[in-house]
Amino acid sequence: MSWGPTNSRVDHFGQREVHTFAFLYLAGIYHLSTPPEVPRRFCHVGTSRGARCSGARGVTATAALVKGLAAPSRCSRGVSTRGADGMKRHATWRDTSAKRHVSDECERGVGPVSVPPHRLRGDEEGKQQQQQEQLEQEQQQQCPVEEVALVVPETDDPSLPVMTFRAWVLGLASCTLLIFLNTFFTFRTQPLTISGILMQIAVLPLGRFMASALPRRDVRLPWGLGSFSLNPGPFNIKEHVIITIFANCGVSYGGGDAYSIGAITVMKAYYKQSLSFLCALLIVLTTQVLGYGWAGLLRRYLVEPAEMWWPSNLAQVSLFRALHEKDSRSKGLTRMQFFLTFFVASFAYYALPGYLFPILTFFSWVCWAWPNSITAQQIGSGYHGLGVGAFTLDWAGISAYHGSPLVTPWFSIVNVAVGFIMFIYIIVPICYWKFNTFDARKLPIFSNQLFTSAGQKYDTTKILTPDFDLNVAAYDSYGKLYLSPLFALSIGSGFARFTATLTHVFLFHGSDIWRQSKSAMSSVKEDIHAKLMKRYKQVPQWWFLLLLVGSIVLSLMMSFIWKEEVQLPWWGMVFAFGLAFIVTLPIGVIQATTNQQPGYDIIAQFMIGYVLPGKPIANLLFKIYGRISTIHALSFLADLKLGHYMKIPPRCMYTAQLVGTLVAGVVNLAVAWWMLESIENICDVDALHPDSPWTCPKYRVTFDASVIWGLIGPGRLFGHHGLYRNLVWLFLVGAFLPVPIWVLSKMFPEKKWIPLINIPVISYGFAGMPPATPTNIASWLITGTIFNYFVFKYRKGWWQKYNYVLSAALDAGTAFMGVLLFFALQNENRNLAWWGTEIDHCPLASCPTAPGISVKGCPVF
Repeated sequence: MSWGPTNSRVDHFGQREVHTFAFLYLAGIYHLSTPPEVPRRFCHVGTSRGARCSGARGVTATAALVKGLAAPSRCSRGVSTRGADGMKRHATWRDTSAKRHVSDECERGVGPVSVPPHRLRGDEEGKQQQQQEQLEQEQQQQCPVEEVALVVPETDDPSLPVMTFRAWVLGLASCTLLIFLNTFFTFRTQPLTISGILMQIAVLPLGRFMASALPRRDVRLPWGLGSFSLNPGPFNIKEHVIITIFANCGVSYGGGDAYSIGAITVMKAYYKQSLSFLCALLIVLTTQVLGYGWAGLLRRYLVEPAEMWWPSNLAQVSLFRALHEKDSRSKGLTRMQFFLTFFVASFAYYALPGYLFPILTFFSWVCWAWPNSITAQQIGSGYHGLGVGAFTLDWAGISAYHGSPLVTPWFSIVNVAVGFIMFIYIIVPICYWKFNTFDARKLPIFSNQLFTSAGQKYDTTKILTPDFDLNVAAYDSYGKLYLSPLFALSIGSGFARFTATLTHVFLFHGSDIWRQSKSAMSSVKEDIHAKLMKRYKQVPQWWFLLLLVGSIVLSLMMSFIWKEEVQLPWWGMVFAFGLAFIVTLPIGVIQATTNQQPGYDIIAQFMIGYVLPGKPIANLLFKIYGRISTIHALSFLADLKLGHYMKIPPRCMYTAQLVGTLVAGVVNLAVAWWMLESIENICDVDALHPDSPWTCPKYRVTFDASVIWGLIGPGRLFGHHGLYRNLVWLFLVGAFLPVPIWVLSKMFPEKKWIPLINIPVISYGFAGMPPATPTNIASWLITGTIFNYFVFKYRKGWWQKYNYVLSAALDAGTAFMGVLLFFALQNENRNLAWWGTEIDHCPLASCPTAPGISVKGCPVF
């Protein structure tokens, strides 16, 4: 494997050593996966059901008060309960021998509470009243979201240490390693994103090893700064969560959201600007810290309310519990055994679609049945067509664009399905074959390329000046820019999605947001998780305001000091900040309740393209501050909700996220800068050696976007004389569509399904295409339907125990094998070539169907 650029020293790591290491590592995880038994008693404070006290051997009593659980054993005070489904619970007990009520007072250290007289009566009326009061109290405190109530523990142990020495060491190491690898791989022809779940699993045996190997002694810090313990005891679940928060900073920077590095790469590698390192560092850090500032301001609306439940976090919670909690010996596998079983299965299976048999990613049988038909292949191709009848057997393909379907709620899946079917199977075919909209038949039905009016690929270099400005005369001579019909309609859907999101959130959530903004929190119901978090010191709002104001000030300074480099004036920065402030809350509401994030990348570039035409760098910077800061904010908010579920003290979360952000930002830019300076002709496909891996396909897309929206500008595409001018009407359509849904929900309040019709999520059914394909989305819908409708409805016990664990296992196994294949084989150019490695087998799907259009490899009509 080559860790450095092509002209640097190369170290090789043998394939045999890679497989040996992987085998030993998996064996180590299995050996260290069982939590050590703690020889002490400790109390967990929870709901009105009381406290739970774990014994020396972790033996648990089970409450008869919870339906479906076994009979309890005797316990003098707090009792830990665990049901047959493996979920821990706890209950309030009555000591029948003493005729008195025993309640949870572990937190305050006081004795049993006084008992109302009616509870001491032995009559049937007293018992029924007691049971009714208890049931009402539990229902009021339980989380109103059923999925959360089934998965997230309603207990807390505030005595567990969080910001320990090993948490700092493993957290910073995970963050640094992830950001280095993700930044390094993103420049390659075959980019690879390493997710945080790998580190979530990898640090478990390391944490347990440190707990067993490090001495139990305190280390004093100099200058009277206090002391810390090298080994405060067993490696616990809260340490594991905080390490994952550190690691997620590395993923957020180096993974799919590293748009600031994309802009810097375009500026240096494509536009050949002499950008200073300090300016680049300010771009990276201010973008991320700005997002953290937005997240802090929106905690009240997007983290604290129980209805904002962030479905994707439930897979994380299930994995943490599977790795740290012991399941009772009920029927079937424990969650840890289940996770390891499917982790190994997913790990082994991904060798097929990932290397040996890639055709499993797009199984397009229609093309095999009609190998000489362009129309059949346009309809049936899973890669370049509508994907009718095509499917994927690759988990990476299923979860690539909309995330894991196992963690997305059923009503959200239905909304996405409605939009997908309407768009792919009705609108696109009618526009292409019936009306030839936008001269669609001159082009492939599905492509992310840019085209001329003759159906050839658009060469952007022909319309650029040596200074990378638009050559208007050359553009007029070369001709207009054309988009494939599905690509153009997908852009139009983005227009509708933006206004629909604002209208939907205003109508359906506006009153709640207004009430909370007036600090009327006393009227807002709090679930058990919010009540448990009240015992911890909260982060003052001015801490987040300081970060927000600081990042804004530094960004404005940059627009004055490096005015020529960034092209974006100070008022453009203010415009970007205002856009992010307006849209982060409504998009956050959609993501927190549906697990779908309506994007507005196109809108941001559309707006600034009209205001500042011919300024491609300004367009990139505006998108960073106006859109990407929102992505970072939502990532931080999701982590804050994860900390909320796992009962991590808010100030610990603040520290971990802020430190992780700063470390990741510096390392991110340092690695990218090193590669841009040391690899000759990086990202320049024409100047590089044909076998060079440094072609930067991801950043080529960023460059093309800057040409479309910044250089050519939306005025030439969507203006009065633009080919796609009618798509602008979708702004108005999107703003109107949620209104009748809201009116119907008010007219028929008993119809609970009407408010679940979500226009932004429906429009998300055709978002991201391309690069997402119809087969990706269709397979995602089918998988989500199987697990979140049929399994949830008919096998709820199985779903409760295993669903999110299965999602985590599939993600982890696929990711580990992906990294192994990359290092051991693909990085050494050891690739196979046979029938099963050819993607799709639909060569005619990319052909135009208009008469007289000649494209290489396609018949001419």
